[in-house]
Amino acid sequence: MSYEDINNFAIKKNIYLSSNELVFIYNFIKDNYLDIIDNPNNFDLKDYKDNFTKDNYEKINKLINEYKKRTY
Repeated sequence: MSYEDINNFAIKKNIYLSSNELVFIYNFIKDNYLDIIDNPNNFDLKDYKDNFTKDNYEKINKLINEYKKRTY
């Protein structure tokens, strides 16, 4: 996984990340991906809301909730 992978995925979902948002997401995934995979329903983006613009927070939160519904 690279910064470019994350950014390309976001763009496909109509999410345009700032460089700070991109770095935050990259580091968060790198540090927490096993916990998220094991317990996707325990993840709540609300705890990280301050790391995103309002628009991106809403889009990312919606995307996460859609993926949570698909897994269960």
